[in-house]
Amino acid sequence: MRPDDFFIDQSVSYDPWGPLVSSRKNLDRTLLAGLRAGPLEGHSDLEAAAGLARLVHDELEKYGTSGGEELTEQEIREALVALHAVVRRIGIPFDVPFRDYGTFKSHWKRNGCTNSYQKRRDMLNNLFGPLHDQLVEMETRALSSTLAQPVSPRPVTGWSRVDAELAELRRHFQNARTEQDYRNVGNDCVIVTEELSRQLYDPQTHLRDGEDEPPVAKTKIRIERYIEDAVSGPENADLRKLARAAIELAQRVKHSPTSTRRDAGIAADTVILLANILRRLDESDIGRVP
Repeated sequence: MRPDDFFIDQSVSYDPWGPLVSSRKNLDRTLLAGLRAGPLEGHSDLEAAAGLARLVHDELEKYGTSGGEELTEQEIREALVALHAVVRRIGIPFDVPFRDYGTFKSHWKRNGCTNSYQKRRDMLNNLFGPLHDQLVEMETRALSSTLAQPVSPRPVTGWSRVDAELAELRRHFQNARTEQDYRNVGNDCVIVTEELSRQLYDPQTHLRDGEDEPPVAKTKIRIERYIEDAVSGPENADLRKLARAAIELAQRVKHSPTSTRRDAGIAADTVILLANILRRLDESDIGRVP
C-alpha cells in the first residue's frame, strides 16, 4: 500500500451540471479504524504498515518544515495509533515520543530543533528510518516472486522510498493476471525510476551553468546526468544507455494496451537491476563490501 491508499478522493463542484471546481483528499478514517482492530481484507499487515509509516513520516515532516500537511491534529493522532497497532501485531518494536503535531513540536523544541528544519528531518529519519528498512526487508522476504534478485548481499538498497516502491512492484507483479494488471506493473516500474530520479539527482552537483533543473519525471535526463558525474571516462556511456533502455521499457509497458506477463516481468526485472546498479555507484558505498 502507498500513502495515497489511505485517502478518499472527494470531488467538489458547485454546479452539478458544470465542470469540476476542485478536488480534495480526505483521510479514510474508517480504514484506519479497521486497521487498528485487525488486518485489512486483501492487504497484509506488512504492506499496510509500510504505507502508513510513510504517510505518517511524510505528514510530520511537512508539519515540521513546509507546513503543508494534509491531516488534521485528530487525524495524525488516529494515524499514529493505527500505525502502532499494526506494527505491534507484526512484532516490530517501535515507539515515538509524541502522539500528534503539538507533542511533536514540543519534542523538537526540547531537543534543540527550534531553528532548524534539517534537524527536524534528521530527527524523524532517526525515528522512522529503521522501521521503513525493517518493513521493506520483511516484505521482500515474504514475497515469493519470480522477479530478479540482485547479487548484492544487501536485501534492500537502503533508499527507503525506492525500496518501498520496489516492494509494491514485486507485490503487484505477483498478483497480476490481466492486461490492465500488467500495465499497472509498468506504471510501478515508472514510479521506481522517478524515485531513483528524486534520490540521485542533486542540482547543486549535477546542474550545469545555464540549465534549469529538470523535473523529477524527466528520469532519463536526471539519471543519465547522475551516471555521467558518478563514473569517469567513456565507460559511463554504456551505463547511461542501459538506464535509458530500462526507463523506455517501463514507459512502453505502462502505456501498451496489450501488455503481457512476460512484458511486465522483463520491465520489472530491468528496473530492479537498474536500482541496484545505481546503488553501487552511490558514493556512500565507497569502502563497503559490494
